[in-house]
Amino acid sequence: MDPKIIFTIAVSYLYGFFELFMNFRQRIKSKVTSSSDKSSLWWLYGLITLGYALSFSIGATKIGRIYDWNTFFAIGMALFVIGLIIRIYSLLTLKHYFTYFVAKVEGHKIIQTGFYKFIRHPGYLGQLIIFTGISISISNWLSVLAMMIPVTLGYLYRIKVEEGFMLEQLGEDYLNYQKRTKRLIPIIY
Repeated sequence: MDPKIIFTIAVSYLYGFFELFMNFRQRIKSKVTSSSDKSSLWWLYGLITLGYALSFSIGATKIGRIYDWNTFFAIGMALFVIGLIIRIYSLLTLKHYFTYFVAKVEGHKIIQTGFYKFIRHPGYLGQLIIFTGISISISNWLSVLAMMIPVTLGYLYRIKVEEGFMLEQLGEDYLNYQKRTKRLIPIIY
């Protein structure tokens, strides 16, 4: 197996362990007052797992292979790092308001600093960039599609659930925040 695929798999596992660590750490520290996840986290985990399985399975074949592998590997890893920086910065901006489950914590308020000044879900944007980078680093256009279609569907469902919950919990303040910001991509969406 090509060393680049092994490295990409290793980076994927390390990133997965980072998210698991953050999830357990957050559960210990957060003071959740209400929650309505509607299984969106489990759907997201399932669709991410499906994306990984399909992407790496297709990437192991020559179907859809792009042969300028060094270039795509470098672009993919650069995107991974950019996405990780966005993800970590978003978590640090939210501080104790961050939860993995769709939830309201004690004293919850809308954060409107950092990336949250422009978009409502910069952490998800960071993750989408991470998954795009991982799939591009495999240097197979079918792998990119196989990863990003299920992962994007998972995040779109998650955002729908989260925004419905936040509207219900925070009311007009969140509605005004929605009017001033975009979901994932500044100015566009």
